[in-house]
Amino acid sequence: MTLPISLEFFPPKTDEGAAKLRAARQQLYALKPEFCSVTFGAGGSTQEGTLQSVREIMAEGFPAAPHLSCIGQTHDSIRERLSAYAAAGIRRIVALRGDLPSGYGLGGEFRYASDLVAFIRGETGRQFRLEVAAYPEVHPQARTPEGDLAAFVAKVEAGADAGITQYFFNADAYLRYVEELRKRGVEVPIVPGIMPITSSTQLLRFSDACGAEIPRWIRLRLQGFGDDSASIKAFGLDVVTALCDRLRGEGVPGLHFYTMNQANATLEICRRLGL
Repeated sequence: MTLPISLEFFPPKTDEGAAKLRAARQQLYALKPEFCSVTFGAGGSTQEGTLQSVREIMAEGFPAAPHLSCIGQTHDSIRERLSAYAAAGIRRIVALRGDLPSGYGLGGEFRYASDLVAFIRGETGRQFRLEVAAYPEVHPQARTPEGDLAAFVAKVEAGADAGITQYFFNADAYLRYVEELRKRGVEVPIVPGIMPITSSTQLLRFSDACGAEIPRWIRLRLQGFGDDSASIKAFGLDVVTALCDRLRGEGVPGLHFYTMNQANATLEICRRLGL
């Protein structure tokens, strides 16, 4: 059974990182991704690197989508960015609220991702396909789960085409989240974000920062492996493959892999799934 795959990368900061990312992409293209997305640093700090990576991916023959965050931005700055994307032949954007670099006040002319989606639609009509973020385990800054669901509904009402979720390891959280959105009339695809487990320290750090829940049994098993990276990777492959298999059985519209600019774990999970 085929299942659409998409891949996420971050813009490399060094020439060595850029070379490693190119090599990883060449391996991952075997999965025939529907598109590749490239992240955007806090306050737009990597925007040139983001656009450069997107251009490279498109030159390699695959659709690519830059992340575009709006916090701290003005209407004019976003308008300029949209113009640059259109000129580069980009037709897909991951539209996010984003984070400001630490030490900055709020500023800018956008408060929420739904404001950005509405602005893009007002400026460019249906020129871009817009993906937005979804949080099955509730956005860490949301006051209530109900408010978080309402925020996603607002993004769809503003014109979002699909959601990509924060990564999770509890399939039931995702399934309940989608069910709640369907009850509220949301029909767009909600694609689960998948984080391969290759390093326990990295995973714990990321999860604490973004509010993704690591089930206690997974956390304890990872801690029990200590510095045994081979065991961590083997365990991670088993856990994430089982998660993807369950999600596929539930009829998800695709899988979006947070590759961390590495190929091996994503390739092995997809190989085990027959993808």
